[in-house]
Amino acid sequence: MSSAPAQYLGASGLSGRLDVSRSAVSKWRERYPADSAHPFPVPDVEIDGVPGWAPERVLEIELWRAGLPGRGAGGGRPSASELGYLRAAEARGLSRDEARRVVDAMVEERPEMSKPEVYAMLLDMWRDD
Repeated sequence: MSSAPAQYLGASGLSGRLDVSRSAVSKWRERYPADSAHPFPVPDVEIDGVPGWAPERVLEIELWRAGLPGRGAGGGRPSASELGYLRAAEARGLSRDEARRVVDAMVEERPEMSKPEVYAMLLDMWRDD
């Protein structure tokens, strides 16, 4: 009886989960090698020179990306609080677009709340479920 093979994300799969181009992942690997100040997360497996990352490491890589220095830092990259919220929303079956629409609607209904406050409120509500 054989078990299912382990599943990994290549650069294309990882780029799809991160919502960036495949070339962005390749450039990150080139620009941020293991000996750099902000090394790109090392792949879990390499087969014939093709890297692969375990799907559960996507959040780690998103956090790495959020910490990138230089141009655009903070401009368009999800914050740590948003990444945590998106991860929890995904676990509840929401797509990123759906999760972001929920937050946008709540901020519109409660203008006194910031997005990070809404993320925290939703996470607290989900923990109580």
